[in-house]
Amino acid sequence: MKIATATLASTAPYSQSRSYDREVEALPRETKDAYEDRTWRHKCHTLADGKVYIPPMAFKMAVDTAAKMLGRQIPGKGKSTYTKFFLSGVLVMEPAGLPLTKDDVACDRIYANADGVRGSGKRVWRNFPRIDSWSADVQFHVLADEITPDVFEEHLRQAGAFVGIGRFRPQSGGYYGRFEVKKISWN
Repeated sequence: MKIATATLASTAPYSQSRSYDREVEALPRETKDAYEDRTWRHKCHTLADGKVYIPPMAFKMAVDTAAKMLGRQIPGKGKSTYTKFFLSGVLVMEPAGLPLTKDDVACDRIYANADGVRGSGKRVWRNFPRIDSWSADVQFHVLADEITPDVFEEHLRQAGAFVGIGRFRPQSGGYYGRFEVKKISWN
């Protein structure tokens, strides 16, 4: 197993949308709009110390999706691609901690579909946390020997440019959540 520590930095804002409705009760006679305005910061992922973090699976799923999109064939292995090796052979186990709390994030107020499905009908105002800039060191555990450092770096760069992380990322037709790879160190 190899560990790649990637220093990543945002190239676009990042927005989170964690579900929290079972954690925070509505107040008596509180409207849905008032509840949204009061509780939107709970959409942030936070650690025990109150700091915001980026979930490890955001990065894992970004490189997995990049592998599917690229469909690069493994030299000498016929039509076999790297996709299955990224899916089963790359792990991110630690969250990427950020130096801010949910009280420090900005608010994106958008007119969204009530059920989250594009074009479905009723629209409502929703608030989402927005982090305009971030950087973090993320450890990728690369178990698959087929994934060389060059192959991993190519896929991670493509993940940052075309897949992204968080709400409204490029993979979903948005432009938030893009990142660049500053450096990668291996051990």
